[in-house]
Amino acid sequence: MVAPNAIRRPRKQSVWSRMVDFKVEDIFRKKQQPPKARTIYINEDLPQDAFNKGKVRKDWVFPSNQVVTSKYTPITFLPRNLFEQFRRVANIFFFGIAVLQFFSVFGTISPGLVILPLLAVLLITALKDGYEDIKRHQSDRSINHSRIYRLEGGGWVNPNATGEKAKQYSLGFSIPFKFGSGTTKVQPEMDEVKIEKGPNGGPPMLVVPDHNGLDGEPDSNRYLQGSDEKEAHWKTTMWEDVRVGDVLLVRSDDAIPADILICSTSEEENVCFIETKNLDGETNLKSRHGIGALSHLRTPHDLAVAPFQIHMEPAVSNMYQWNGAVIFGANGTDEQKQPVDILNIMLRGTVMRNTRWAVGIVLATGEDTKIVLNSGRTPSKRSKVERQMNPQVMLNLLLLAVMAVVCAIVDSILERRGHNDIAPWEFGTSSKGDNPNINGLITFGNALITFQNVIPISLYISIEFVRTLQAAFIYFDREMYYEKTDQPTLARSWNLSDDLGQIEYVFSDKTGTLTQNVMIFRQCSVGGKVYKGDEAHVDEGGEGDGQENGTHPLTEVPTAGTESSSSTAASASSPKPSPITKFVDSTLQADLLGGSSPEHARSLNGFFNVLALCHTVLASQDPDTGMITYKAQSPDEAALVQAAADVGFIFRGRDRDILKLQTPFADHLEEYELLNVLDFTSARKRMSVIVRKLEEGDSRIFLLCKGADNVIFDRVKAGPGSDELKAKTGEDLDTFASEGLRTLCLAYKVVSDEEYTDWAERYHEATVQLEDRDDHIERVSDEIEQNLRLLGSTAIEDKLQDGVPETIADLKRAGIKVWVLTGDKLETAIAIGQTTNLIAPTTNVIIVRGGEFGGETKSAYDQMVTAVENFFPESGILDSPWVHPPESDRASQHRSDRLSLRRMPTGASSLVGHDNGDRPGGFVLVIDGAALTHALDEEFTREMLLQLGTRCEAVICCRVSPKQKAQVTSLIKEGLGVMTLAIGDGANDVSMIQAADIGVGISGEEGLQAANASDYAIAQFRFLKRLLFVHGHWSYQRNGNMIVNFFYKNIVCIGVLWWYQIYCAWSTTYVFDYTYLLFWNVFWSLAPVIAMGIFDRVIDAEVLMALPELYRPGREGRYFGLKLFTYYMWEGVYQSAVIFFFIYYAYMTTTSRNDGYNGYQFEFSTTMVMAAVIIVNLFNGLNTFAWTGWVWFSVSIGIILVWAYTAIYSLISPGWFHTWVYGNDHYLFQSADFWFGIMIATPLAIGPHYVFKAIKVLYYPDDIDMLRWLRKTHPEHDIASDTQITGRLTRTKSAPFDDTRSMVSSAFSDDNEATPRRSTQGGRPSMDGRDPRDPRLGSRTDMSTGMPPSSRGFDFSMEERGIAMQRVQSRLSERHQSRVSLPGLAEPSTKRRRGSIHLFPALRKSIREKRFSGVPPVPAVPPEKVPGGPSNDPAPPAPPSPTR
Repeated sequence: MVAPNAIRRPRKQSVWSRMVDFKVEDIFRKKQQPPKARTIYINEDLPQDAFNKGKVRKDWVFPSNQVVTSKYTPITFLPRNLFEQFRRVANIFFFGIAVLQFFSVFGTISPGLVILPLLAVLLITALKDGYEDIKRHQSDRSINHSRIYRLEGGGWVNPNATGEKAKQYSLGFSIPFKFGSGTTKVQPEMDEVKIEKGPNGGPPMLVVPDHNGLDGEPDSNRYLQGSDEKEAHWKTTMWEDVRVGDVLLVRSDDAIPADILICSTSEEENVCFIETKNLDGETNLKSRHGIGALSHLRTPHDLAVAPFQIHMEPAVSNMYQWNGAVIFGANGTDEQKQPVDILNIMLRGTVMRNTRWAVGIVLATGEDTKIVLNSGRTPSKRSKVERQMNPQVMLNLLLLAVMAVVCAIVDSILERRGHNDIAPWEFGTSSKGDNPNINGLITFGNALITFQNVIPISLYISIEFVRTLQAAFIYFDREMYYEKTDQPTLARSWNLSDDLGQIEYVFSDKTGTLTQNVMIFRQCSVGGKVYKGDEAHVDEGGEGDGQENGTHPLTEVPTAGTESSSSTAASASSPKPSPITKFVDSTLQADLLGGSSPEHARSLNGFFNVLALCHTVLASQDPDTGMITYKAQSPDEAALVQAAADVGFIFRGRDRDILKLQTPFADHLEEYELLNVLDFTSARKRMSVIVRKLEEGDSRIFLLCKGADNVIFDRVKAGPGSDELKAKTGEDLDTFASEGLRTLCLAYKVVSDEEYTDWAERYHEATVQLEDRDDHIERVSDEIEQNLRLLGSTAIEDKLQDGVPETIADLKRAGIKVWVLTGDKLETAIAIGQTTNLIAPTTNVIIVRGGEFGGETKSAYDQMVTAVENFFPESGILDSPWVHPPESDRASQHRSDRLSLRRMPTGASSLVGHDNGDRPGGFVLVIDGAALTHALDEEFTREMLLQLGTRCEAVICCRVSPKQKAQVTSLIKEGLGVMTLAIGDGANDVSMIQAADIGVGISGEEGLQAANASDYAIAQFRFLKRLLFVHGHWSYQRNGNMIVNFFYKNIVCIGVLWWYQIYCAWSTTYVFDYTYLLFWNVFWSLAPVIAMGIFDRVIDAEVLMALPELYRPGREGRYFGLKLFTYYMWEGVYQSAVIFFFIYYAYMTTTSRNDGYNGYQFEFSTTMVMAAVIIVNLFNGLNTFAWTGWVWFSVSIGIILVWAYTAIYSLISPGWFHTWVYGNDHYLFQSADFWFGIMIATPLAIGPHYVFKAIKVLYYPDDIDMLRWLRKTHPEHDIASDTQITGRLTRTKSAPFDDTRSMVSSAFSDDNEATPRRSTQGGRPSMDGRDPRDPRLGSRTDMSTGMPPSSRGFDFSMEERGIAMQRVQSRLSERHQSRVSLPGLAEPSTKRRRGSIHLFPALRKSIREKRFSGVPPVPAVPPEKVPGGPSNDPAPPAPPSPTR
């Protein structure tokens, strides 16, 4: 973890860092031109300045609509893949060695043969990379080949120029082997008339001939079939062929293929409704409306002849802003302009809902679309272990260079002396041209070849093989298999498995990732009485039930007034059984009928009337099932309207401004005229509608209001009964909030005609103000929202995915920081933070809301400074010059400081509390998108955000764009140099997934965009726990252990060769037969390290899942690093010295033969190599934790093979071919030196390592050692249920996991009593003596105001100033105008504590006592006899009293 008190200086990369971080994809990436304003010509020719020598200029050419997420093309595959592979220093070295051996002076067996291993490594890796990319191409093809209707014929020509499409390759069939790839399959070409592919590669949709469009409508069969090609008609085309300026027909449930300007729709109001979950993660429907001046363009004929131009500002990544204008008569004197903004545009990635058809013009395609501008190209990711290997390989290269230089120098010196002294080895050589200096250089080259195994080429192919099998283990893990969707966990990138075990930060999307998007109405309090629903009838909403949908059966009920048709009004039909009943309460039903009292029945009637009418929900009826479906802009609204329908108050839709309501008391539909909508804002924290009842004898006007409890209570009419009701409702709200439910209060008032008429005049004047319009509207709205009558409150549960709170709690216990990045509003984000355990009852919440540095309001930077001053005064953050603005900006900063005490408008919801900063649960930072924009603008603001965010237990970023998600991820990844993981499920998460070290996609309801761009694809968020804690932990430990053992075993072999150079005049002569060296990394020593990487388990999976704290060694990088590498290198040097010198002097001291002759070189050298094989295999086995049958086989197979090979190879006579070891079977196996040399050298070599490991386990065991001992001696013990191991940790679940302390202190105290944990951050203990764990002490501070708000977790999740509300307001305003006849309109330290995390010192003592006293461990007191312990859990062993 990063030290909390360190100040980070902005990192300056060295040349080596820039080389290491160099991105290969930048070479092959087309340089993007800066965005420019664009003009699109419809039925008009391009101007002359668009051409250059008869060709369209490049700046007038728009990109194609083809979107490519794959890395390679047929042209770039070979060079790019080779670039990526030769980023490995070892590959460059092996290539150089292979080239060196092509020169005859360095005589080798065959130059072609020596390059084969390198070619094999490159080929296998290239095949793996190519297979992965083919799957990406197949996914791209399925999307790019989706179909959409485009205008054709009738003389229609699109004059706008489009660039060429990229060349792609993709197999026409799906590869059956799929565990390492995505699940998207290539779809066959579809008939243009009969079938159209569903959105995002979904199921095909039948469009002809069953389409029932009217003959005059653009989607009628007449235009779809296009019998006459000369007439204008619609023809299906592939998405990738869509061009800027094309006219498209989009129908209900179609995915939008490009950014489209809406001309006309099937709705009378020229609106359509879109689902934007692929952009912002929200499934709420949003409305878009067509351009009024283009609304008459409905049929293909009209569109084929209408001339106009569209001027648009440059396409930028901001998805919430895009302005332009439609221009008519641009070449004449009567030029007219119609403004265009984002509300007139459907963006690529959205899906049109609840609208039969819409016609639009393509504004942007491909790389210019908003969703692509917010995404990134597929990066070439390398694991941290692989990056760490490069310096180690460089050290080995340096070692090899030193060895070669020493050999060259000494050989040159000895050769010069021996040449002059006529040395024996000079016999037969010619002095002419035999230059010792030149020979020294040749010796240098020979030394590189002889000792080249210092860098093992087989290591890389072994790692690829092991990682492939690790990906298969992930795929076949049934614990991460989601049966409902038949989806296993997929490893799409096979080379990142070890990174899963080193994650320090997790960045998560919310919608669809943490939540199911299901809001459930749980309870309500009406007139002081709480209704909780009947347990037997409450259904969770069903799996996969979208939160924006509510369904209810319809009963045929006549309408009170004249009924007009509308697409949003429900038509009468026969009732159908409701598949889902979300809220049923028999007591409530009885009270509605007056069972309690008539007055209470009236309160219930008013309560559910407000729920059924105070909203902007759309209602539609399925003609087949007769079910009414509610589509809302927020899940809360849908749940509230659905709850009212469950009780019997069914909202039947609206016909323009007429609301229709079915109640259980009337035999007809009640109708209400919608007069005004006073919409929700963050400052208002409430919503009101003003309606007039349309019934004979009853035309009263009602104001219906819902909102936060504090704002409703302040507006309730005072009185004895009212005060009692407020007190009782307040108690109920406290109860609801303590259960984690989202609360809301409801009230109403009757408005007289005179009062409303006077108020309506003032309200209209406020709505047409040009200056301070919002302030005027708020002031006038507040006038009428007074003297309300309180009805009651609601409580809604935000349905999370299964296991989300537990998973996040365990991630925090593992020391992993979780940041949530969501497009939702701030209140929703905070509510989710509470339900997911990110925000505990004892947590202090810091809220930063946006303002530009030096602006009129308090800036985001100033708010962060205030937070540091208030909550981290001793951190030293403000002492760093890197968090302060330049001197030129100090003046604006001082001006902003003067605003710090001014109360700004705020919509932050909070819990009751005034002691923010004194709580024991740490801090959580909540920052919105506007503040994040300014915080990421400047270097000093980024530094301040980094310093503040890393000192918080969690960070929640709300209202963020996809690009901001990637920026935040990169801020932590690059700023701290830590391992990051991003997880999401929608297209809006792709850029974040690609920016992180590990990208995890959830294959959910938002399509496969995130899964296709990810490194790992899972079905549920809860699977992330097992992916990290089990597979990540195992893979990192396995790979790290395998790599250092791989280096070690090669050092042993090369060490034996090196020591022999002392006795062969440093001539680089092989001490043993070359075939033993040739087979060293193939047969003799490969199997144990491969088995280590595949089958080893440092500890069992259930223990890793039960104790997340065991993830810490991986998170801190203990399983692989330079320190461990150096230790194993020295082990190799030591063991090679033991093998060589012990056996050499054993043979040289006296003869090893019975006949008295001296031993032959290949007698003692064969003994050396056989001893080396035995020692290396046993040493690797000693470093393996789990000895399975496969491990036994792998450790023994190399030993068996070398014995068999020696015996057989020694029998080959010179008549077959020449060998140096012929006859060894006769001399070797009969020699005592051979047998005793092996038997003595083996314990001498591996003995010290064995003793070291034994001492560590006996006297200095870490947690894993103790748990392994416990599992060995008591395999039946249930560690997960043992309170002595885990209970004390879960005791402080609300407190943050402090991994800077030993778990001994956090799990046990000396008197075996729980020690209250207090936050050490900021050094601000509670000052009032209250229990710091009291859940009622929660509080939040809004840094934009400096004050803690005081409501109870209200989260009325309405889209602020939402499009639906603006549409309703606009229509009501226009109607009002017609009525009144108004005229016109510190670089943080990366050092980590390496002390052991001791979960249980009792077991640690028990190990020692068992070894020295011989007394078996005595079972501890059964948990059922310990206060607070479980009654059935088996107890862990505990030691007896010390006997020594």
